Amino acid sequence: MSHRTKLIAALAAVPLLVGLAACASPASGDGDAANEVVKIGVVGAGDPQWAAFEQAAADEGITVEVVDFSDYAQPNPATSEGELDLNQFQHIVYLADYNVSSGEDLTPIGATAIYPLGLYSTKYDSVKDIPKGETVAVPNDASNQARALLVLQSAGLIELKSGGTIFSDLADIDESASKVKVTALEASLTPTSLPDVAAAVINNDFVEDAGLKFEDAIAQDDPSDPNALPYVNIFAARAEDKDNETYLKLVEIFQNDADVQAALVESSGNTAVPVQTPVADLVDSLTKVEADTKAAKG
Repeated sequence: MSHRTKLIAALAAVPLLVGLAACASPASGDGDAANEVVKIGVVGAGDPQWAAFEQAAADEGITVEVVDFSDYAQPNPATSEGELDLNQFQHIVYLADYNVSSGEDLTPIGATAIYPLGLYSTKYDSVKDIPKGETVAVPNDASNQARALLVLQSAGLIELKSGGTIFSDLADIDESASKVKVTALEASLTPTSLPDVAAAVINNDFVEDAGLKFEDAIAQDDPSDPNALPYVNIFAARAEDKDNETYLKLVEIFQNDADVQAALVESSGNTAVPVQTPVADLVDSLTKVEADTKAAKG
């Protein structure tokens, strides 16, 4: 990946629409996986790991129904309301913000991968080529916006008054010290904004759908940084289902099936870093980020 940039150390300070036709039939808690149907909400059901995952689960007697969403706003509410059994589309920071804002208690039951967040341009080959005063687009949801701003700061395009945290937003930009202006758009719209802006930070789910290649990123953060734990993607469940043996078996299948893992990496353009972070560590990180999020929201 050209012009790789690194997520700044500020990340260490703390630790994404479719209606559902019917309610899910949650798997029973007795651990009997046979003939279970488990509904899992994702963004990007066409990614090859999901077909591989459905087959691997079927081989273990579990029927998985992958439910596709076009944006990040709906899978968590659908899980909280019981329309989904699990979801797998978000990192810990996003889940923490949802839990704090909604008063819900979704919890991670397994890690999947961590993905770099990239800056893309159809006009410039390097961040150094972007003229002063140009505009760059970032996602408008709180967690991804903050991460995107950290990427822009690391790339030398902006300065953040606080130095940068997972709570940074547009108001935190020191405009007098920044090279570019920043506009926030719904995450799925950042790719379509490229003709109108100098560059855009685009979530992995939307890169290839926009006809882009992951290696086209002109800047990105470093997913292998140990301080990036809050950005590990996870399977999330309702708190009362955290010990459901069927769900935990599905996490194990996802993490260990060779076809699933190969498809996961392939679908990310070889950018995903698969992880098997212990659930206790994920929960500890979520607890910390939730506490910091509550404090930040006052």
